[in-house]
Amino acid sequence: MFNKHGEVFLGRRKKASGPYVWQMPQGGIDKGEKPRQAAIRELAEETGITKDMIEPLGKVNDWLFYDFPDGFKYSKRARGWGGQRQKWFAFRFTGKEKHINLTAHRQIEFTDWRWTSLETATKLVVPFKRPVYERLEKEFSKFV
Repeated sequence: MFNKHGEVFLGRRKKASGPYVWQMPQGGIDKGEKPRQAAIRELAEETGITKDMIEPLGKVNDWLFYDFPDGFKYSKRARGWGGQRQKWFAFRFTGKEKHINLTAHRQIEFTDWRWTSLETATKLVVPFKRPVYERLEKEFSKFV
């Protein structure tokens, strides 16, 4: 999600520590849900930003992937998967910052938020997600 200045939204992951605790909103696709619908739902759950506060800008046509590193505390390898496959969408935030509500959903994902450049976002995300964010830099730089 971009603001009117071309910066992207980053949330500070709940219970995360260390230098790489920031990421863009993301989440899973529910059964029967289309990827764009899931992106809008996840954005609302994680930030309180609803469909009427955003306008679509574009998407990455490919699915992007990352694997969790061995020993990563959130890895679900025991459940049969060790990473994520993602479809990314870009939106422009048209609402007011007072509408950003990190406690809008019962499962809180973020404890803080900020606007930053795409380039900085890539440096603040955990290293195993960086190839995805580097791709997002290329694909979404036109929205800056």
